[in-house]
Amino acid sequence: MSAFAPANHTVIEDTEGIQFTETSWNNILKKAKAEKKVIFLDAYASWCGPCKMLQKNVFTRKEVGDYFNKSFINVKMDMEKGEGPMLSQRYPLEAYPTLLFIDGNGRVLKKVIGYQAPEQLLAIGKSVK
Repeated sequence: MSAFAPANHTVIEDTEGIQFTETSWNNILKKAKAEKKVIFLDAYASWCGPCKMLQKNVFTRKEVGDYFNKSFINVKMDMEKGEGPMLSQRYPLEAYPTLLFIDGNGRVLKKVIGYQAPEQLLAIGKSVK
């Protein structure tokens, strides 16, 4: 992690895949505005099988990580813990996983429900940019 990263931002280092930022939702929105990037939010639940498959088989892929780390502020949120319940009020979910692409003003640009193969997720990410 960079010595210049703000203390309140934790980046979970994964060798090749998507690197997710852990901080408050307000900090994420500020970061998205400051960097003029879209937020990629993985809205999941701990008991959700397809969510675990995404984490294990898709988010860890180098080509997915390369594109998403360069293009988005990546966030994973357990919608049943911490700030999750508040976010699920703001962004109502029909199923898990729900993948949301959100601008710095908190507006949803794209919403995708369910497991996505690496190629599908890359195509979706590119369609948002």
